[in-house]
Amino acid sequence: MKQVPALKIDGITIAQSLAIIEYLEETRPTPRLLPQDPKKRAQVRMISDVITSGIQPLQNLSVLKQVGQENQLTWAQKAIRSGFNALEQVLWSTAGKYCVGDEVSMADLCLVPQVANAERFKVDLTPYPTISRINKTLMALEAFQVSHPCRQPDTPPELRA
Repeated sequence: MKQVPALKIDGITIAQSLAIIEYLEETRPTPRLLPQDPKKRAQVRMISDVITSGIQPLQNLSVLKQVGQENQLTWAQKAIRSGFNALEQVLWSTAGKYCVGDEVSMADLCLVPQVANAERFKVDLTPYPTISRINKTLMALEAFQVSHPCRQPDTPPELRA
């Protein structure tokens, strides 16, 4: 599909965020990205899917090109707000320090870039205190600082930190 991310590792190329994360979890289980508890693991997967399947594709560049330049900002904001409304409600019941409890998980790896997109598209995050709190907590961690979308080599100059 000529999309990112794609990871070349162990002699194979894996596309799509969740497939990459799950492969890393299975082959390099430290640090753990899926909780041991099956219920918490299901919550992590649900949150990850809400973000990667329910929010992100609707404000992806390929979709935005289809809606036309003049409609892109409004379209992206609507998609993100709709998804964040649902996500905020889910996080009320699952969050501790992070998306699910007090350990960083796959859900947190999905949340940070989506919040970056929300900021990029000027979405007011005030109605999403749980999302904002978790993102702020994650961004205090070095791993999230160095891997943030605004710090990647292929980030357009106007979006760089």
